[in-house]
Amino acid sequence: VLMGIVLHAVYMMSIFDIYFKSPIVHGIDPVTPRITPPAERLVLFIADGLRADKFFELDTVKKPRAPFLRSIIYEKGRWGVSHARPPTESRPGHVAIIAGFYEDPSAVTKGWKENPVEFDSVFNRSRHTYAFGSPDILPIFCGGLNHCSWSSYPHEYEDFATDASFLDEWSFDHFRGLLNKSNEDHVLKQLLHQDKLVIFLHLLGCDTNGHGHRPYSSIYLNNVKVVDKGVEETYNLIEEYFKDNRTAYIFTADHGMSDKGSHGDGHPTNTDTPLVAWGAGIQKPRLATSESSTDIGLRFVDEHRHDMPTPPAWDLKSIERVDVNQADIAPLMTTLLGLPSPLNSVGSLPMEYLNLNKEEQAEAAFANAKQILNQFVRKSQLKQSRSLHFRPFGPLTRLHIFVEEIEKLISSRQYEAALHSTQDLITLSLAGLHYFQTYDWFALMTTITMGYLGWMVYVILHVLKCYTSFLATPYETRLKTGANEVRNKRVRIFGGLLMVLFSVILLIERSPPLYHIYLGVAIFLWTAIFSDSSFIQALWRALQVSRLILIAKLMAMCIVSFLILELLVSSFFERRIYSGVFLIAGIVGAVVVSCNTPGLSMVPAFVWASCWFISGFTLMPAEIPDHTQLVVFSGIILVLIAISVRSFDCMLPKQDPWHRIISGLKHKRGVSWRLFISQIILVILSSAMVWISTTYRAQRRQLLLFHQLINWFLAGFSMVLPLFSSHRLLDRLSSIFLGFGPAFLLLSIGYEALFYSALAIVLISWILVECAILYLPFSKTQGVGLPDQNTVDKEDTRQRNHRFLRLSDVRIALCFLILINVAFFGTGNVASIASFEISSVYRFITIFNPFIMAALLLFKLFIPFILVTCAFSAITNLAKLPRLGCYFMVLLFSDVMTIHFFFLVRNTGSWMEIGNSISHFGIMSAQVVFILLLFAITNIYTKDIQTGLSSHKEV
Repeated sequence: VLMGIVLHAVYMMSIFDIYFKSPIVHGIDPVTPRITPPAERLVLFIADGLRADKFFELDTVKKPRAPFLRSIIYEKGRWGVSHARPPTESRPGHVAIIAGFYEDPSAVTKGWKENPVEFDSVFNRSRHTYAFGSPDILPIFCGGLNHCSWSSYPHEYEDFATDASFLDEWSFDHFRGLLNKSNEDHVLKQLLHQDKLVIFLHLLGCDTNGHGHRPYSSIYLNNVKVVDKGVEETYNLIEEYFKDNRTAYIFTADHGMSDKGSHGDGHPTNTDTPLVAWGAGIQKPRLATSESSTDIGLRFVDEHRHDMPTPPAWDLKSIERVDVNQADIAPLMTTLLGLPSPLNSVGSLPMEYLNLNKEEQAEAAFANAKQILNQFVRKSQLKQSRSLHFRPFGPLTRLHIFVEEIEKLISSRQYEAALHSTQDLITLSLAGLHYFQTYDWFALMTTITMGYLGWMVYVILHVLKCYTSFLATPYETRLKTGANEVRNKRVRIFGGLLMVLFSVILLIERSPPLYHIYLGVAIFLWTAIFSDSSFIQALWRALQVSRLILIAKLMAMCIVSFLILELLVSSFFERRIYSGVFLIAGIVGAVVVSCNTPGLSMVPAFVWASCWFISGFTLMPAEIPDHTQLVVFSGIILVLIAISVRSFDCMLPKQDPWHRIISGLKHKRGVSWRLFISQIILVILSSAMVWISTTYRAQRRQLLLFHQLINWFLAGFSMVLPLFSSHRLLDRLSSIFLGFGPAFLLLSIGYEALFYSALAIVLISWILVECAILYLPFSKTQGVGLPDQNTVDKEDTRQRNHRFLRLSDVRIALCFLILINVAFFGTGNVASIASFEISSVYRFITIFNPFIMAALLLFKLFIPFILVTCAFSAITNLAKLPRLGCYFMVLLFSDVMTIHFFFLVRNTGSWMEIGNSISHFGIMSAQVVFILLLFAITNIYTKDIQTGLSSHKEV
């Protein structure tokens, strides 16, 4: 178990060493463009969470939402769409705009706030920077920067339950106060009149209102008008204050906002952000022509083509549009101020925005190219100094020739040719950066693959030795001989020497410590496998003398299991597969129960109906629409299901086989109706609080603290009550179902509340089907609802409370894995960051707190897992299976999927595809790690469950 936890925890981090290693390197020389700076100061407006379409499109009465900025587009500046790259979160977006590079998602480990690696930015290069805005963004760039003066509002201002446009007004007002103060403070006035000055206004209102009220709400759309008015007032204020026409202005956004009020993935609503530039050094508007929209085959970081048409709703087709990658804005800003680009910038200077002559264009582009080339040179030097066998990047082995050629072209005034050559140099330099970014991939991926394969073989051998009857055979006596011990000792010595040898090589190459762990784990596992060669030989001999029918069953089980696992892998890309799975499972389950059930019974019909009911959820949209009435109705459904289950248990005749299996032969009701009614009342109160809380927010009123405390009490207290319910199987399971119901209802916004009930009845069906397979056939021959003791392997229990695992028990592990995945994907696509619906937590907390909100969202996902694991525990109790042995089987099947997803992680194609591939691998790795934790948590609720088999000794 410990080895499994260590391996998955370590190997889950391997994708960050392979795919998402920090692109930042230090020790790079800055390159200042050899031009006269066209602007003395620059004002950067970033409207956090502002979608391009909501900004550019006309409103319902055909008027612009941002009339001032639209007038800028028509009269004074340039415009386009800035394409962001996932993860479309605030920190990565701001890093791309201000620092010029796309930060890897590993920064999420620090909450997108702290800097995993310090980096250069436009602010660092400026003579002085003044910044106003969010406390979540400004410290990233201004914290610890001596020449940066910044001010932010308290975190408590970020309230999702109110109209957050006042946050934007706060930034505008504080900047206005700064200018007013300078009229009395001569030192401040002198600082403001310096060149290379940057003013940054971070506007959080659209992001907060988008999360709280959706981007199509009147509050969000009105916030666009607030931003436009604030930008207009700030522009007029600055022009009146400086009176020199030497100020450049950039207006953009860090990311967009999905229709359901979230962001993070690569959907166009998240990646498309507005860009408007005007002022000193910026080109004037141009009329759109057919040549200006020619498709040149290039694509942006979000995979949108360069010739994407302007939507008619924007009414901007007559003005030339120039789209950019988000990282291109950083070199644009530094060029306007005559500053070096940020040292790790990978942005290409968008020349169409600059009002420069041909010579200045060539010089600015050359400085941009040399800055990227310097990064390539530095990475090449670092890799060469640490490699025993260095492999250079072929196309740039003679890079000095490229640089000299461009210098000659500029000197000879062949500026167009120089611009083309600099673009070629940028392309090659970026390719070289990618080459060294992926330099260690082959060695790392081979190591990780061997580690996973070694782990899977190790688990199979462990299960065969500890949880099957194989060692009870005559082969057990052949394992411990002197020759075998000597051979095993030699294998361990060889493995140790091999580990030392590779560690020395890694030390010489100054590889990160995790590289040693990756390799050490793989060598350790294969050493452990080969040091047990005697058992492997005994296993091989056992297969050789086995009957052909047994080998055929084994192969058939392996093939079927592999096909099911591949089907589960496919379901990560197309979750509607689960609909087909449950349609088939409903028929198969009903047939199995019908064949094994004596007499007439409604159980087959119940199994069929429950599977068909849940099959509809994976056909519904992944984005869950708000439907408060459905959530309240789901609470009623939840109560009716609990009453039906309890009635089924209590109304069964005493001699009914179902009653004997589920409740035991001791027909003792022991039902705590008082507790049961209390749980029903708590569910009804939770449904009522869903309605009350949503109504308050719909009226734009802040949720009262009293309401929040009631919701916290209902959710927390109800989860404790199942511990005091009856120990009988259906009594305890229905109590657990009711216990977690209030919390799930209060965290639901739509049809996922109904999915909770659907999942519960499917789990009950699973238990009934397993009962029919395991025990009901014996009731036909023996007249008793329990098998004979010999049938539950009396000879293999070996004084334990469980029996040995059989080949047929693979069925239970596979069903558990299917249901665990359905619990994830039944109501959405958890592989997409944007599928986490933040409004789910508003009934518990409305003040922005990322850690509490994330904990509540994860707990909501955790609840279906708990239900599935409780049902699994009940089945292992019924079948007398060793839970740890079942855990290892589930782990083995999960790792087949994990290693598949490891190879599906992509570094090409759209970043939406890349982001999803990473999520798939992370989900499976994390899933197999915390299944053990699920077992431990659910054991609190299920450890004392009594079934017919539990009372068999009394019989």
